[in-house]
This record gives sequence, structure tokens and C-alpha cells, in this order.
Amino acid sequence: MSTSIAKKDELQKDWYVVDLENKVLGRAATEIARVLRGKHKPIFTPSVDTGDFVIVINADKVRLTGNKLSQKMYYHHSGFVGGIKSISAEKLLEKKPEELIRKAVKGMLPKNPLGRQMFKKLKVYSSAEHPHQAQQPKELNI
Repeated sequence: MSTSIAKKDELQKDWYVVDLENKVLGRAATEIARVLRGKHKPIFTPSVDTGDFVIVINADKVRLTGNKLSQKMYYHHSGFVGGIKSISAEKLLEKKPEELIRKAVKGMLPKNPLGRQMFKKLKVYSSAEHPHQAQQPKELNI
């Protein structure tokens, strides 16, 4: 038996839709990252983007367990001295629910050019509607 390496020409990218209504953020993010990376396929190759596209709907209805809603903080820096900014998960969920999902999934992908390419295949929407009906996405149960 020989190991086969996936090639870009031979890959077929599918589209999946994930409904996050009443789903736990971390558990959903791990499954989404797994599909984006392509680990669910038998042709998975670490150095090739074998993953599929993922459409996330109802991002504003995601749950966080325990006290994470009030205690979990997200930080970013402006680049200037004393320019660190923070926002709690609760405020981020109210203000930009799509960003909460993106941050959770991005942290689970590789931190290299291939990971950034995989991240571009994630489409997040806060409502139940999305503009990707033409791609005929399949339902992904989490």
C-alpha cells in the first residue's frame, strides 16, 4: 500500500450549512474547523487545503457555558503605546455575533498561509438567511 498525496486539481470542495441555534460555541467551532481543514475526508493532506466551505447561520443564537459570557475577554492592540483594548464575550455577541464565531474558529486553524486560506472558506451570518443557495449547501449536524 502506498500513501497518496492530494493534489489541487483533483479536489472537490463541497458546501455545508451549520445552524448554531442553541449550540455551544467551542464544540461547534471545533467541528467547523475540522471541516474547513478537511480532516473529515479520507484524502486529508496536511500541506494541501482539502477542506470544504462552511456557511454558519444564526450566529447570534450561539451559547456559551458557565460564566464565559461575562468573564471571557477578547483583546486587540492598536499598535500604539497603551493601545490595548478589550471587550467581553457578552458585548461582542450583542455587537458583532459573526466576529465571535470567526475568532473561535480562527484560533483552531493553523497559524500560517494555509490556515489563512482555509479561513477564507468560512461564511458567517447572524440571521437564518444566506446568499449561497446557488451552491446547494448540505446540512452539517453538530
